[in-house]
Amino acid sequence: MTVRFTDYFMKIAALLISLLRFDKKATKVFIRINNRILGMPIVSLSLPDQMVEAMDRIQESVGFSGRSELVRAAIRLLLEDTKAKDGLSGMANAVIVVGHARDDEEPVTRLKHKYEAIVRTHVHVKVSHEDCVEVFVLAGEGKDIASMTKEFEKERKIRSVKLLQV
Repeated sequence: MTVRFTDYFMKIAALLISLLRFDKKATKVFIRINNRILGMPIVSLSLPDQMVEAMDRIQESVGFSGRSELVRAAIRLLLEDTKAKDGLSGMANAVIVVGHARDDEEPVTRLKHKYEAIVRTHVHVKVSHEDCVEVFVLAGEGKDIASMTKEFEKERKIRSVKLLQV
């Protein structure tokens, strides 16, 4: 039965692929059929070459079966991280570590002042000629700590953000 289903699917797929060149509606039908069989939608992403190369190195070193598996794992980590931040409530202590280029300090200064009520200590370290690290020791409402972290993460000029709850 599985062989028949596979053969049947392949014939339908071949027919739809031939229609794809001429009919956008056929393309949508093919995608819907594909999603039902595979159990997940296909999503296209535009990524810079440097990021794709880094993904390929990670894929090879960690042993992911393909880029899709790597992206799914990364998204799972992001979802877990977001859930942890969203769960911060009440009084909390935390450390945020922010990495950025030497010339990209504006968002750091802006957010440091915006959240000055929870910033207990801020240390700036120039780790190389071009790279800086900021360490913020925070104490305050968990929702404010989560909000500050999320704002750093949204900034394009910020290379990395790590939150450690203590």
